[in-house]
Amino acid sequence: MSKLVAHHKLKPCMAALAVLGGLSLFCGMPALGQTDAAKASNDTTANAITEPEATDKDVPVVVIQTQRSRSSLSLPGTTLQSLLPGMNPLKGLQQLAGVTFQSADPWGNNEQNFSLFIHGFSAQQLGYTLDGVPLGDQQYGNYNGLSPQRAISSENLRSVMLNSGAGDLATASTSNLGGTIESFSSDPHSTQRWTLTQSLGSYHASRSYLRFDSGEVASSTPQSFYISALRQRARAWDFEGIQGGEQLNAKWVKHFNHSKLIAYYNFSDKTEPNEDSIVRNAREEFAPYTRPTTYPDFAFAKDYLSPKGEPPRRDGPNYRNYFGVAQRRDHLAYLKLESDIDASTSWNNQVYWHQHDGLGAVAGPIEVAGLPALFKVYFPSQDLKQTFGGSGYAVRTTEYTINRGGLISNWQARYGAHQWQAGIWIEQNRSDAYRRWYGLDQQRPLSPYQRPRDPLITQYGSEIDNRVVQLHWQDAWKIQPTLTLQAGFKSSLQFAQGYFPVQPKLGAINGGSSALPEGSITTKAWFLPQLGAIWRLPNQDQVYVNLQKNLRQFITYGAVGASPWSLNSQSAFDLFKRTAEPETAISFETGIRTRRQFDESNQQSGKQGFGLTGIENQVTLYYVNFRDRLLQISPTPVISSIVNGNPILANVGDVKTYGIDIATTLQFGTQVSLFNALSYNQSSYQDDYLSGSNRIATKGKQVPASPSWLNKSMLKLKWNAFEWQLLADYVGKRYATYTNDLSVPAHFLMHFGLQYPLPWTSPHGQGQLSFHVHNLANRRGTSTLVVGAADSTYNTFPIAPRQVFVSLSFTLK
Repeated sequence: MSKLVAHHKLKPCMAALAVLGGLSLFCGMPALGQTDAAKASNDTTANAITEPEATDKDVPVVVIQTQRSRSSLSLPGTTLQSLLPGMNPLKGLQQLAGVTFQSADPWGNNEQNFSLFIHGFSAQQLGYTLDGVPLGDQQYGNYNGLSPQRAISSENLRSVMLNSGAGDLATASTSNLGGTIESFSSDPHSTQRWTLTQSLGSYHASRSYLRFDSGEVASSTPQSFYISALRQRARAWDFEGIQGGEQLNAKWVKHFNHSKLIAYYNFSDKTEPNEDSIVRNAREEFAPYTRPTTYPDFAFAKDYLSPKGEPPRRDGPNYRNYFGVAQRRDHLAYLKLESDIDASTSWNNQVYWHQHDGLGAVAGPIEVAGLPALFKVYFPSQDLKQTFGGSGYAVRTTEYTINRGGLISNWQARYGAHQWQAGIWIEQNRSDAYRRWYGLDQQRPLSPYQRPRDPLITQYGSEIDNRVVQLHWQDAWKIQPTLTLQAGFKSSLQFAQGYFPVQPKLGAINGGSSALPEGSITTKAWFLPQLGAIWRLPNQDQVYVNLQKNLRQFITYGAVGASPWSLNSQSAFDLFKRTAEPETAISFETGIRTRRQFDESNQQSGKQGFGLTGIENQVTLYYVNFRDRLLQISPTPVISSIVNGNPILANVGDVKTYGIDIATTLQFGTQVSLFNALSYNQSSYQDDYLSGSNRIATKGKQVPASPSWLNKSMLKLKWNAFEWQLLADYVGKRYATYTNDLSVPAHFLMHFGLQYPLPWTSPHGQGQLSFHVHNLANRRGTSTLVVGAADSTYNTFPIAPRQVFVSLSFTLK
């Protein structure tokens, strides 16, 4: 049977599973369900912003947030570590309904080649926080934040919460059109302990994690802290590059009579050599599965080029660079005071600071399309090969910094049947980005682990000062014991000013522009409303409904990305400023949550064998009207090109999205649980757009890179001391261009895990051995899609091959 036929046969099978009750991603030992804290929250406001308590034992794999009027799921940190110790929390969310996370490494840590879609919204259209601190919009080469795995070691996560339809009004984000992902750090343990985890695996992977908890120091104002250190190294599976870094986390908590003071600090230093994406087009006869760089074989790299510095023509746009790398260094800190004013009123205040220094570099041939013309602008009469060091290669960098700080203040009070909440978020962010070119000396070639010095060209340099103010107010009104009504709104204000201290020379910008744009853009959205309700039925069932309007502020990035300051002229910027509107989305969401425990005879049979003892479901229906959608279109035929000119921004009008998520857990006694999460999403453009005088037929086309069908399954089995798990992940066909003329086929991956508590556990320590196999069947295919053209071309990253990991974790008290 062909793979294509097999994929078509999977869809009716998945539908049948859904009709039978699915098999949800909430499986666990015990079944999904609510923790005691989550059950108790049935009598609290649906907009409470704290996550449920989690204990080390018997934590559900996924916790349904029953106090919210929208689909909200919490993934405990223990679940992340059971999937693969050290896993990026965003990749862990791949197990949830409606989520598509793709990456070319098993941990999901490499930021260059990951993609995330939730209900048709991309990673840059979602909101992200850690303990309330905004993490930005997750652009590669970010300008306003950092990735979750750089903000905290995943071993220190308490939980990750996904709001898949719309985020809470209090979420500190300017990009949360399609929902939010909130991460929460664990608190220090109440008893002193050391924790060590060592993971080893394929391609010389090594991850070492060490944490010390002080335990609670008894006094009139008890306090505790922890400090952890992390080191990770792994060779890239398709080229000779060592990816990894070091990370330090520290958290301190001090309790007073009516308040709690929390301090947190994170340092992260990562260096990740990157592979290049594969260029695909409609007329291709052959495209490689991988596109590895040639580092560290410098002799081969020089022989690979012609005497002038040209790569072989047979390789076309898939020529090989010498190296590519992302170097990232971050400091993140916050201080938070949680105060109880009285029995019914609280006031929380938090200040934070983030400093980032980053560099992205590519060492590539000097004679690829577009580069000779660019270099001749700066060196009109020189021999280019000799100018750039005689190797035939030049090193292009984007060097950027972020300096931001902010204040978050939230007030909550309960009066009678009402629970009020109001708050403010203020942030000032000064960021810059400089594009520079360096030579690659054939006598002393640069490595990806070094930072280049003394540039030959500073092509441009941008500096942007951005201030954000966000206000919110909301009320949860318990009209009767079974019905809670929620209403509120937020205001989002952005004041951005951009400059270019270094302008390109005439001829160095596509289209002949003489200068990149400067100026200010102020955006004020005073009323973004939310209305929701929770109706509690008998037997712990709930019906929920939510209607909400969200806005994504303009990106404040200079010369890179879908930003007004990346347009190629001042006139284009001025026109955009006069006519463009920020992207907005009106989201409607409704669903039902149910839980059933079966009668005593089934319970008894479950204890003895595999009788069905419980079933839990969540069904969510949603509809989104997405307005003023901006497309970022590559100005060059090759989307990911070393000569990537200024992007073209096109407003394609509305995008309509509707879909359904069905997630169910079947629990068979205490030994077996089975889940399935089935999702269908239809996101389509409602208008064509103009490219110059040409009309591009996007009306009715599916949003590319986001699949319509998803299905996730997990089987967990406990046998004696062993816990086995088998995960299956189906991703449907994805379109690869805006006009849907090209696509990539569906794929189906399986992953295996085994956990075993060590038999020499003592009262003063305990250990656990785990074994994981990523891509069990060693499937090939496309993981991440890079979309940037109306038709005929796209870029891809491959699915990583089978990889095996063994981890030993030990806690000494």
